[in-house]
Amino acid sequence: MRKLFGCASLALSAFLVSCGGGGAIHVSGTTPPAAAHVVVVVEENHSYSQVIGNSSMPYLNGLASQYGLATQYFGDVHPSIGNYLMLTTGIPETLNDGFTGTISDDNVVRELVKANKSWRSYAESLPSVGYVGRDVYPYLRHHNPFTYFTDVNGTSQASNLVPFSQFAADVNSGNLPDFSFVVPNALNDAHDGTLAQADGWLQANIDALIKSSTFQKGGVLIIVFDESVKTDVSHGGGHVAMVVVGPNAKKGFQSTTTYQHQSTLRLVLSTLGVNSFPGAAAAAPDMGEFFQ
Repeated sequence: MRKLFGCASLALSAFLVSCGGGGAIHVSGTTPPAAAHVVVVVEENHSYSQVIGNSSMPYLNGLASQYGLATQYFGDVHPSIGNYLMLTTGIPETLNDGFTGTISDDNVVRELVKANKSWRSYAESLPSVGYVGRDVYPYLRHHNPFTYFTDVNGTSQASNLVPFSQFAADVNSGNLPDFSFVVPNALNDAHDGTLAQADGWLQANIDALIKSSTFQKGGVLIIVFDESVKTDVSHGGGHVAMVVVGPNAKKGFQSTTTYQHQSTLRLVLSTLGVNSFPGAAAAAPDMGEFFQ
């Protein structure tokens, strides 16, 4: 496929990623501790100031107060799809939410499979297991980046694309994979619904995860907004909220370090013991400061 972005064009906070390789990569920050399970939940299209301190989101703000809050976290691009791909490939890949091609670049699935780690994408309103087709509203394909990967699309790995209805069953049975990517539908991720609706969905569906015995044995939960409002282009995708939850997360911690989605990708892999990082995650700042 034709790339819209190359490594050399990605502006990172303290370094340049060289597409040519061969040079030493210097990574800032502290390496995070190992985790048994990592869960990423992505919300949509609101600024940090719209979310943090908003009385319409008491559940998420409670988590932000109790655990770790990134106060200087930014999306990478507008619109949404490039941020979802940044979270999973370390490259925005495309700025077309209607993109229907495939992506062969290194990605989180490839690295997890090489390391014998399990994964699932739990997408709310996904029509069926393994579905890689177009939108079926309120399911939006461009919020489910795994459907584009040649490592998944047309392979046995597609069986890890499952409806969100399976999530509670996997939590309750202790069958949660090493990495879970949770995709609320467009009515529940604040894309088309309200922030209050998104907060209620989180409380109804994620609180049980946090309290589960599986998660309490070294789990990490990341709740992050993909991009800010369109008028906010700081660092590319604007200032957004990102919360880190877990039994080993620092309590009441607020980070002032500048992070973007490539650091979250790095966090996912490094906590699961994977030391090969796709795209800009290779040189993104580590997020170990969030943990005890």
